[in-house]
Amino acid sequence: MWFIMSLLALLFWSGSDIFTKVGAKEGDLDSHLKISVVVGFVMGFHALATILSGAATVTLSDLIHYLPASALYILSMVIGYLGLRYIELSVSSPICNCSGAFSAVLCLIFLHEAIDGLQTAGIILVTAGVFMLGVAESKEDDESRRRRQELSGRSYKKDIRAFILPITYCLLDTLGTFADSAILVNMDEDAANCAYELTWFACAVVIFLYLIFVRKAKFSLDQGLPMLSGALCETAGQAAYVKALNDNPVTSAPIISSYCVLSCVWAAIFLKERLSRNHYIALLFTIAGIIVMGFCE
Repeated sequence: MWFIMSLLALLFWSGSDIFTKVGAKEGDLDSHLKISVVVGFVMGFHALATILSGAATVTLSDLIHYLPASALYILSMVIGYLGLRYIELSVSSPICNCSGAFSAVLCLIFLHEAIDGLQTAGIILVTAGVFMLGVAESKEDDESRRRRQELSGRSYKKDIRAFILPITYCLLDTLGTFADSAILVNMDEDAANCAYELTWFACAVVIFLYLIFVRKAKFSLDQGLPMLSGALCETAGQAAYVKALNDNPVTSAPIISSYCVLSCVWAAIFLKERLSRNHYIALLFTIAGIIVMGFCE
């Protein structure tokens, strides 16, 4: 069962990437907040269904206990949705998925956990890959960028936010993963997942009220459908991820950690994204490091 759940997590999370990218319209300054609202509502519904079915029990104490991790994960995702307006999904997804490598470093420093040679190699590959992606982004001339972006129909200018936002997502997600490793010692994973989803729902309600009464924002069907599809995929992927790790964390982790590879495939097929040779070389380093760290996990 763990293998099926691992594949489902990989499929759903890569689907979440592609759908939220479609929903992140360049001209809509509130698109990241709208995506966050839809994700929060869907997660809240899933948490309620889980609790009512008796699959998990959540108390107010659980919500408070898991709040540090929830806050970091939610903030990272909102920033990740914002970053999708400024960069290709093929570049953004691998950067965002580097948090596993960086959380290993935090565990080494603060929890004094040992890191073996394979983990060290993974961290080096990820760090080198992200650095090379930054160089590829900064060194590419405007004409080369324009030519390769013609097919996708989206034009991304050189913008510091294009690289800083995915990196910020990665760092916040790293802190969330680190908080997880400390909090889950004394907490059931199903209860923690429901606490996370209920916190998402509470944030979504606040953001929704802000959008309606302050920003006077409007939700359109053509933008809302991919957002809803992305939210459903994100929630389903999270549920499959928890079940897979509960059943077989050693073998399922490397499978799930490679979902960014599938995200890049979807981006090439459906969004017609094309990168430069230097981008692809950097991505190979980054993705190889992510997969290595998945095996270590």
